[in-house]
Order: sequence, then structure tokens, then C-alpha cells
Amino acid sequence: MDMDVIIGKSDQLWTMAMAYAPKLLLAIITLIIGLWIIKMITKGIGKLMDKKEMDATLKPFIVSLLSMLLKIMLVISVIGMIGVQMTSFIAILGAAGLAVGMALSGTLQNFAGGVMILIFKPFKVGDLLEAQGYLGVVKEIQLFNTIMLSLDNKTIIIPNGGLSTGSMINYSTQPTRRVDMSFGIGYTDDIDKAKGILEGLLANHPKVLKEPASFIAVSELADSSVNFTVRAWVNAADYWDVFFYMQETVKKEFDKNNIGIPFPQRDVHIYNH
Repeated sequence: MDMDVIIGKSDQLWTMAMAYAPKLLLAIITLIIGLWIIKMITKGIGKLMDKKEMDATLKPFIVSLLSMLLKIMLVISVIGMIGVQMTSFIAILGAAGLAVGMALSGTLQNFAGGVMILIFKPFKVGDLLEAQGYLGVVKEIQLFNTIMLSLDNKTIIIPNGGLSTGSMINYSTQPTRRVDMSFGIGYTDDIDKAKGILEGLLANHPKVLKEPASFIAVSELADSSVNFTVRAWVNAADYWDVFFYMQETVKKEFDKNNIGIPFPQRDVHIYNH
């Protein structure tokens, strides 16, 4: 290649570099400052929501959505500063968005699920929820996932898509719950005496509600036991306290009153021939 041609092309590259360098430098500075401003804005909005005591379910969702939208606008502005024609860029971005949308259909479904959860509010932060095979307390509802803490303090991350369309049990929506229990006695034991013990335990427990009234009845004459069905109403937060109390105390009271609780037994007979 001729030396003059090489020098000419070098001059062109240098001229282009000198022309675009200030724009590129300005774009980088704008990007850095813009990201810092967006961080401050979202942080400030989060604090404002705390002062206004906004629903804890909405706060992380709104902050995340606002941050994402501001960053998209910032990137588009920075690209325009470099000199890229925005009309062409938007067309390319639209085509790329379509392709990415098809590739990330599951992610978009999770996003839509998050929006549906926030609109219809089947649960909120702090609720005890059983869904998608997991049981835990809702800690945070994000754009794409819901984060829960299991009862043994493990973090559970569930995609919003399946969560919004699947079945769930929310244990926190009602203020009271019914504790269902079953206790068995032997066929030779006094039914009235056992029933009186169960009634006394429920009547004297401070966390068992008087209304609706508790229910105790013989529900089954089983193979080796007479079974009682016991139902008591409690405040939702007291469910397990009453359940575990009854399991332990019924056994102790039955023992004191010589009432047996049947358990599987096997008689073995040995014959000498």
C-alpha cells in the first residue's frame, strides 16, 4: 500500500477520534453521574414512602420499576449524545426487544405475575403463606420474584408467574383459626370422664376463645380405640401454642385419671409340639 494512502487513512482516523472523543467522554461522564442521580432519587423515594407509611408490599416494587425505567431513559440519552441516530436505534431496539421478549417469555410472565399480585393483593408482606409447595412468611415482593422466610429461617425465592396463577393458602387473612385435634381412649375407659377432662382443659385455657364454642364428640369407634374429635377456636397467632399444649396436657391428665391411650400391640403365642 502506498505510504500516502496510509498517512491519509491515519489522518482520517485521527480526525474521527478527535471528533468523537469529547462526545464519548461526555457520554461516559453523563452515564456515571446519571447512575448516581438515579440511585439518589430511588433512595429518596424509598425514604418518602417510609415517612408516608406506604404499604410495605408496594415499596420495593415501585422503587425497582422506577429505577429500571430511569436507567433505560439514561442509556438512550447517552447513546444519542455519542451521535447514534435515535430513530434507527429505536427501530433496532424494538426488534431486539421482540427477540428478547420471545426468549425471556418466562421472565416477562413473572413480571406480569408481580403486577397482578400487587393489583389484587392475595397476600402482603408479613403474611404466613403456603404456595408452590412451600410454607413461609412473606418478606418481600419484587418485580419478578417473591421472597419468603421458612419457619426454620430459610430463604425461599418463588417466581411470581407461577405464584400468581397457582393455588395458595394464606393463613393470615382471617383473625381466628380452628384447631382440629383427635384423641383416642380404650374401650374399657369411661367416655364421660375423658370428655369431661377435654372440656375442662379447653375451658381453662386463656387462649381458647369462648365464641365460637369448642366442640368435643366421639367421632369413631376404631379397631382398638374410641376416638374423640376436638375442635377449638383461637386467635391465628395462638394456633400452635394451643395445639402443642393440648397434645402434652391431655396425655398427662389421662395418665392421672387412669385413662389409657391405645397404641398398636401384638401378642405372640409360642406352641411346643
